[in-house]
Amino acid sequence: MSEVIRVNFSKPMAIFPLPDAVLLPHAVQPLHIFEERYRRMVEDSLDQAGQIAMATFKGDDWKLNYEGQPPLRSAVCVGQIVHHDALADGRHNILLHGVCRAKIDKLIEPTEERPYRMARLMPLESVEEDPPPMNNVRKTLRQMLINPRLSRMRSVETVMQWFDRDDVSTHALLELIGFALVHDAELKYRLLAEANPLRRARLIKRELNNLDHLVSQAERQAYRSWPKGMSWN
Repeated sequence: MSEVIRVNFSKPMAIFPLPDAVLLPHAVQPLHIFEERYRRMVEDSLDQAGQIAMATFKGDDWKLNYEGQPPLRSAVCVGQIVHHDALADGRHNILLHGVCRAKIDKLIEPTEERPYRMARLMPLESVEEDPPPMNNVRKTLRQMLINPRLSRMRSVETVMQWFDRDDVSTHALLELIGFALVHDAELKYRLLAEANPLRRARLIKRELNNLDHLVSQAERQAYRSWPKGMSWN
């Protein structure tokens, strides 16, 4: 996690919008690229810095204009393609590593030569200064996750391995916890759009408390009565 990936905000970047898949910095998202316009996007990106910005749609009517240019929410995550498999039929499987949060300053609509949108971006956080250490936040999160209820969840087992790594800062840890344990797309977008790491920490702690309460309620019921989607996985 110590490798630094640079983003050139002076140049437009390709935009890849999806309805609910919110990428956060430091997280890795597998993606299957099958639409013709986004196949071209991946190919063009790989010929350059290998970076694209993942965006989400604004409002609930995006399906009505999906083939066109439905409106996008302003916060995006700049991602670096760190693995790429080109399939024989022209599709692509990629792994996109979140680099930093940014916001759309100006959208650039498609052209005949370029079938996908691009945008001029502005960073949402300082790209020059290190984030605060937040040692107390790290300690609090560890205590929350080792409690008997949350620690039984498989995803929490993976998260706990990051706490003991010297190369995982508390700043990165917040991103990884948000990506692994926050499943509500709206809350995950709020984490992406929030530039202040301390406020992101408060959002995550609130969500962990909600999850702990949900697990507590589920433990009192037979598994057939558990809330929809609830399991130890």
